[in-house]
Amino acid sequence: MQQRSRHQQQLEELCVAMLRAATGLAQWHFEGGRLYDGQRPVPAYAPHLRINPGVDALPAYRALADSLALRLRFSDPVLHQGLVPADPIERWIFEWLEQLRVESLAPEDLPGVRDNLEQRYRAWSAEFLGSGSTETSLGILMFALSQIVWSRLTSLELPRPVQDLLEPTRAALAPALGSALAGIRRCRHDQAQFAIHAMDIARDIAQRVQSEYEDEPSSSTVRPGAFGLWLDFEQEESESAAVVQTGESAVFEASRRHYRIFTKRYDEERYAPDLVREALLHEYRQRLDRRIAQQGINVQRLSSSLRAILAQPQRDGWRFGQEEGVIDGRRLAQLVSSPAERRVFRQDQYLPVADTTLGFLIDCSGSMKPYAELLAVMMDVLMRALEQAGVATEILGFTTSAWNGGRARQDWVSQGRPAAPGRLNELRRLVFKEAQTPWRRARYPLAALLKTDLFREGIDGEAVEWACQRLLGRNETRRILVVISDGCPMDSATNQANDAFYLDNHLKAVIGGYGRQGIDIIGVGVGLDMSPYYSRSVVVDLSERLENQVFEEFLELLKGRHRR
Repeated sequence: MQQRSRHQQQLEELCVAMLRAATGLAQWHFEGGRLYDGQRPVPAYAPHLRINPGVDALPAYRALADSLALRLRFSDPVLHQGLVPADPIERWIFEWLEQLRVESLAPEDLPGVRDNLEQRYRAWSAEFLGSGSTETSLGILMFALSQIVWSRLTSLELPRPVQDLLEPTRAALAPALGSALAGIRRCRHDQAQFAIHAMDIARDIAQRVQSEYEDEPSSSTVRPGAFGLWLDFEQEESESAAVVQTGESAVFEASRRHYRIFTKRYDEERYAPDLVREALLHEYRQRLDRRIAQQGINVQRLSSSLRAILAQPQRDGWRFGQEEGVIDGRRLAQLVSSPAERRVFRQDQYLPVADTTLGFLIDCSGSMKPYAELLAVMMDVLMRALEQAGVATEILGFTTSAWNGGRARQDWVSQGRPAAPGRLNELRRLVFKEAQTPWRRARYPLAALLKTDLFREGIDGEAVEWACQRLLGRNETRRILVVISDGCPMDSATNQANDAFYLDNHLKAVIGGYGRQGIDIIGVGVGLDMSPYYSRSVVVDLSERLENQVFEEFLELLKGRHRR
């Protein structure tokens, strides 16, 4: 499995390298088999471009890179956005036809590209046929449309068995779509004119799909699996995590991106257990221990995985008595007395050392209260595993001391409510575990995370800045900050006195600034996609119990397999 994962990563890196070379854009990257352009997932414009990680080989990735490069070269995104229909099924068909158009424009002086695209499409067609999806009326309709359009645009002949299979469907479509099918071939070099005929095709096919759906709703999904046509749009949308809402702050831009703080007078940094009665802290710890015992997580195995990801080989003396390497002067006498003796060499010895500090920054805003217990379990397991792996770990939290601005807002009101005051609340920074504190001494302080009446509002940008400054004070070579949150920065007083995205824009600026200083800042979204803020992020589900998948996702995140 590990060898397969490495092979998969190599394929993705090769695909990204080809894309970057073809487009000159450096922000392409893969996450779990899906391609991203910076922080934006690249849509799978057509079914034959969808990659099946761990199954598809290099030719599929090569074709994907070529097809996307052609999309950038031959399709005007602004024009396309203005032409794309609103109906989801029509839009899906229209996207597919546009992708087939740009692929048909592959230059003749690039025969390798043309061959890659042809082989990929033919391979997908064969696999689709083999999956049995053409046994449904909807499957054969969509397959026939794809084959007819592809053959028309590329002037390539379909295999005889495919022609025989499609003949009844082709005959049924010809009266309604004959003119449009001729038009797409004639206008394939003109995106706007092509779109007119593509819209006619999309509209007609969408009506046929809708009729099929009304007659038999179960047919709206063409056999689940690698070769599904994704026609069940509502299901697809409901299964994907919501993305955090972001935008531009006029106030932040007007101040030339200078972040303002009305007053720091009431800000505080507290050791979290000092805010909890000792008896209550013991009760929380017992509750946490019971929950951890129920989880049954293999900490030793997790530690080994973390060590493999975070440790780097460092020289640690010599290995003596080797059969090759550098001559060991102390064994020359042995060589004289025993000329056949070969173990007279020494080699450098390397040991894995995790020269890393990993900080966790937990959003302690009110919306995180339902996840507090599972978060505490997650932190307890991770800090034990990381300590066994030799990684220094720090656990911090951030919230405010008051709701709706507290004394900071009162001071602002008393001074006549000056415009654009900047941050307008009392920060409270919480320390659950310092990097130099061993796990055993941090067990009880961590239990303070269960005191959810401390959770109020969240000002993420300043919290990330604070956590990064603490990491920069460490001596380790590599510094990683993991931010765990369930939404965008939210402080009602600050938002009302400035605008809705003031704290949002500051968070982005902070992440960018400290990222350039060498700190890996990655996001863990609790039920929400945080990729608009964090270029490497993952979504976890903590709604019911802490599954092993959460830790597997975390390991993949540290490996860099998620958005970057």
